Amino acid sequence: MIKICFPVFSHIVMGEVFITVIVRFSTGVKGLDEILEGGIPKGFLVAVTGEPGTGKTILCLHFINEGIKTGDKGIYVTTEESRESILNQAKQFNMDFDKYLEEGNLIIIDALMGRREDEWSLKSLDPEELVQLVIKAKKKLGYGNARLVIDSMSAFWLDKPATARKYSYFVKKVLSKWNFTILMVSQYAITTSDAFGFGLEHIADGIIRFRRFIREGKLKRCLIVEKMRQTPHSLNMYEVLIEEGKGLTLKPLKGRKEDIALPKSVTNKIIKAKEEKEKEIP
Repeated sequence: MIKICFPVFSHIVMGEVFITVIVRFSTGVKGLDEILEGGIPKGFLVAVTGEPGTGKTILCLHFINEGIKTGDKGIYVTTEESRESILNQAKQFNMDFDKYLEEGNLIIIDALMGRREDEWSLKSLDPEELVQLVIKAKKKLGYGNARLVIDSMSAFWLDKPATARKYSYFVKKVLSKWNFTILMVSQYAITTSDAFGFGLEHIADGIIRFRRFIREGKLKRCLIVEKMRQTPHSLNMYEVLIEEGKGLTLKPLKGRKEDIALPKSVTNKIIKAKEEKEKEIP
């Protein structure tokens, strides 16, 4: 769903009142659109960050599925799973990505398998090859709104994390001219909740942060919107529920800060590591 939210703000020039309106794209996740005052602003690049198993890929599936259902085109770049794995996950939550492929409304770019005979396969994890193939896919899909997922960008700098900001900026700069609204996934380590390379969050227009913790011997997932430009979003943390056949839903998280906070010794190590890595960024 596309929502036009107005008025956002107004200003006066030479006695005339101008009202700014913002077009927002629904995420397809119950509760998240409400947190974001209607959805993600059109044309934004949003970083989806967090540890493995927290729901990042499922959010991306919702985002693409919702867009195609409402008339947008979709491009899904998968770097850590095969195209077949993405299709199977979508089926698990009643999202018919096979149908979208057949109808020409979706292209899945497989950056894991590297099949040379596959038109929509990345042969190497090179940002320039990535943007060229994404642009080719957009031309194939045709005119109109397009939603793009890159899951994940972390794969492009795993062996050189200091290049994260440089690569992220390059991809954003080139693709911003092609009418995309983008979700880029950034992987965090389970042990330290630390990112594999710093930079994506700095250039992103928004940050949706996933977390995980153990409470009473049970794994809990949660989500918080840490940043979203042009949006008076909620600053509360929400529990993430993953339901077979439905996908993600959110509910308010009840509990103490101590229940989800990292140990102080780990936090201090993260801060020190970040300071060191920031010095390495070009």
